[in-house]
Amino acid sequence: MTRARILLIGSAIATLAASGAYAQTATQAAPVQVQTQAQPQPMQPQTMQPMQAQQPMTPPQQNVVAPAPTDPLVQRRNANAQANAEYRASKKASKAELKAQNQQAKAQYKEEVQNAKINRKADKDAAKAELNATEPGTPKDAGLQH
Repeated sequence: MTRARILLIGSAIATLAASGAYAQTATQAAPVQVQTQAQPQPMQPQTMQPMQAQQPMTPPQQNVVAPAPTDPLVQRRNANAQANAEYRASKKASKAELKAQNQQAKAQYKEEVQNAKINRKADKDAAKAELNATEPGTPKDAGLQH
């Protein structure tokens, strides 16, 4: 009995699958129709060559907007996605701002260090010149030994 039931169920499924495939191919082939009438093309009086056939006018494309979903879970998901997008955008902007501030601070620090080096060298040179001006021009080693 179970084998017969299995065979009946299997054949029913196979029949449904075959009829479904046939129905899909039949609906896809139905819209495709070939126009068999040949329309005479008007001749241009000056060149006596047929004018190019004008393409049929197509209606302007309309943007279809779906209504807002009423499911609270879908609304929550959409709100979360929008909030996440805003958060990522603000995070990216603040990160770029922080990077710019760090670069500016680094450049200012390098400039201060450079100025400090220049000032230190100038101070050393001034102190050395002052020391040389106050001391007599005698040699430092008089050759005396203690």
